[in-house]
Amino acid sequence: MSEYKRPSWDEYFMEVCDAISKRATCDRGRSGAVIAKDNNILVTGYVGSPLGLPHCDEVGHRLKQMVHEDGSTTTHCVRTVHAEQNAICQAAKRGIAIDGATIYCRMTPCRTCAMLIINCGIVRVVAQRRYHDAEDSEEMFAAAGVKLEYVLDEVQQYPNER
Repeated sequence: MSEYKRPSWDEYFMEVCDAISKRATCDRGRSGAVIAKDNNILVTGYVGSPLGLPHCDEVGHRLKQMVHEDGSTTTHCVRTVHAEQNAICQAAKRGIAIDGATIYCRMTPCRTCAMLIINCGIVRVVAQRRYHDAEDSEEMFAAAGVKLEYVLDEVQQYPNER
């Protein structure tokens, strides 16, 4: 019989993040986020449409193409609010200070989420995997002094990725 190994705080919060992601309502990247400070969960968030609006799982995706500087294109669903954004909104809505906190998420936050994370004073980001388009966020976090750590050194793959 093997001895029980208690999870580290990072492992614990990432497991909670995985559970939170199961509530996400867009199958193009079901994601969750946990904001914690002093080993306590402050707020959580998951990918979903704004309150009162239809979800991807109900009515389908709202896809938009983005043309990048190198001429390549990617397709993104714009119906939903990202998990990191929803967690930050929950903190604001409930009057919970997240300055100095850590955010746990499934993949590197997008450029917009990175800017919000920096501006609200989160000091550390723990991502399970890299997002395929993570360079801008990684550069911004480095320039702003936000520590970014990856649990796994691989790029996040998800169903219906385009």
